[in-house]
Amino acid sequence: MEAVLAKYENQINVFSEYLEDLPDTDEPVWILGECYDVKTGKSELLSDVRSRLWFTYRKKFSPIGGTGPSSDTGWGCMLRCGQMILAQALVCRHLGREWRWVAEGTQPVEYQRILHCFLDRKDSCYSIHQMAQMGVGEGKSVGEWYGPNTVAQVLKKLALFDDWNSLAVYVSMDNTVVIEDISKCLDESLSGQRQAPCPLSHFHATSQHPLDWRPLLLLIPLRMGINDINPVYIQALKECFKMPQSCGVLGGKPNLAYYFIGFVDDELIYLDPHTTQLAVDSETGSTVDDQSYHCQRNPRRMKITSLDPSVALGFFCKSEEDFDSWCNLVQQEILKKRNLRMFELVEKHPSHWPPFITPTKPEVQTTGASASLFLSILCNNFL
Repeated sequence: MEAVLAKYENQINVFSEYLEDLPDTDEPVWILGECYDVKTGKSELLSDVRSRLWFTYRKKFSPIGGTGPSSDTGWGCMLRCGQMILAQALVCRHLGREWRWVAEGTQPVEYQRILHCFLDRKDSCYSIHQMAQMGVGEGKSVGEWYGPNTVAQVLKKLALFDDWNSLAVYVSMDNTVVIEDISKCLDESLSGQRQAPCPLSHFHATSQHPLDWRPLLLLIPLRMGINDINPVYIQALKECFKMPQSCGVLGGKPNLAYYFIGFVDDELIYLDPHTTQLAVDSETGSTVDDQSYHCQRNPRRMKITSLDPSVALGFFCKSEEDFDSWCNLVQQEILKKRNLRMFELVEKHPSHWPPFITPTKPEVQTTGASASLFLSILCNNFL
């Protein structure tokens, strides 16, 4: 069955290559905070898209948990999209948004180290193995399809084991981003016996409470409708892709996940994980063959109105100034609508909510493998 699925999906991808092309339009194309003119900047646009790390189904990797599946074809697409949104944050963290990939070119050491984090092996910190096994704690069996919110929770937990990137991952709750809770995620010295002052404020850029900033990945799970996306949210969704802090959007169609990176007119632009490739193996410290980690075909598009209403927005703030800027943009572009806002941004933790619990390394649940294997994932041991 796995072979049949892979053959069918690859045939679709080859056929789609003849159908997909960027439209000849005067409308601007937005890719993760960057604006392009198709008629004058098509090559730069395509270079940007091809520089994003592209994670797809893989086959013939070591069995997950020692006895589980050796391919994620048919079930791992949302996990792969989660890898892509996280990889974008890591690229911005270490290489900068302006970095571009060149086929056969020499890449920075940090680039190779990022790739090692996502290799399909049990000791890579964001591998399909680690994500699938961490998902067990979220009620998902290995081989079960994930939604955007579940993947966001998995990424938040895995980041706690990643000392090299030192990334703070905040996942919003009930369509509300709480600045006070973000400050607690950033404050590694917070104890359960004291209440930390809120060091971040969208009302002013200068904090009165100094804080050692850690790069922040904001993930905002949303439901923008019941069965279909409510058209009232479409403009706000577009505005999110215009923000310099944009890391893309997890979403797609029912049981069909895509990583959305931008839009043109009334269409979303996305990277599609539904291609099955052989797993790439590389020894610790060696160079990864990266040709299959960049999508070199034309970017895919779909009508915004075809989007499933369940999504997760992603934003990366490398500095406190980035976060202040993002808060201001949210105020201007998202919160200006008094009714049917896409999400809320508040400074204090709502009093009627349960207390916010600072993320800590979770209890590890494994399926067929020992916990010691899972705890070997610290990224700073790779290179």
